[in-house]
Amino acid sequence: MEVITLDLCFNDVEEAIAAYVVVGQDGPVLIETGPGSTVPQMLSALNNHGISTNDIHHVFVTHIHLDHAGAAGWWASQGARIYVHHRGAPHLIDPSRLLGSAKRVYGNKLDSLWGTMLPVPARQIYELRGDQVVSVNGFDIVAIDTPGHASHHHVLRIGDVAFCGDAGGARLPGAGFITVPTPPPEFNLDAWQVSIGMLLRERLSKIYLTHFGLVDDVQEHLEGLASRLNQTSDFVRERMRNGVGRDTIISEFVLWNREMAREVGVTEKQLGQSETANPGQISVDGVIRYWKKRLGED
Repeated sequence: MEVITLDLCFNDVEEAIAAYVVVGQDGPVLIETGPGSTVPQMLSALNNHGISTNDIHHVFVTHIHLDHAGAAGWWASQGARIYVHHRGAPHLIDPSRLLGSAKRVYGNKLDSLWGTMLPVPARQIYELRGDQVVSVNGFDIVAIDTPGHASHHHVLRIGDVAFCGDAGGARLPGAGFITVPTPPPEFNLDAWQVSIGMLLRERLSKIYLTHFGLVDDVQEHLEGLASRLNQTSDFVRERMRNGVGRDTIISEFVLWNREMAREVGVTEKQLGQSETANPGQISVDGVIRYWKKRLGED
């Protein structure tokens, strides 16, 4: 089995969003589609590896957020079958609510950032459930329920290798600094920590992050992710307790992350890549919503 990392150069930024091709004995399988705005980059990257659109018949997404599944409808229009968490499937068939939610976050930048999200015909959807095994192109893909970032999230395992979507956090290649994508409305700290514990028990040798690339120090990474989740949640919660407003929390959060990143040698270019993949504003909004719901304030 060969794994090919495709850099989708989202918003002209390298190593922000990845997709993966897994090449089995019967051909390639695509994992993650990226947003609709990156289809040209996807096709160019595939072409560089001698893979054409017609070679892709099976497309798996870890969850339905635009940076992971925004181009699912485009691939369906090329004839591919789309494999997705059963809770996310209705939103690929009719993405209007998903796009409406994204519009509230991104406003007039929605189309330029994310491009067009086409609906997926229901007949081309394969709904995945937890621990389900799908055999395609000579290998088995196991869908592991991993809520926390979103309730409709699967980690996709092939043997002792897994494609973690956002359940594995975000980390740039060659950098030990981990960030946690905690967007509204479904971020759930407790559920995510349970998911991390589950992944640790899988004894994986390698994981692949959508943001971004291969991680082979799996146990250290996942333990670091668990710690960063707690730190991030505590950082926001403390300021909420002290009556600090949202905009100030966001500013302080971004500065805090940058300071920690620089302390471990992250470059300014890498900071830009990290903040493109995981904007501080969205992460803070997700944590604020989580604490308000947990404390009965929302």
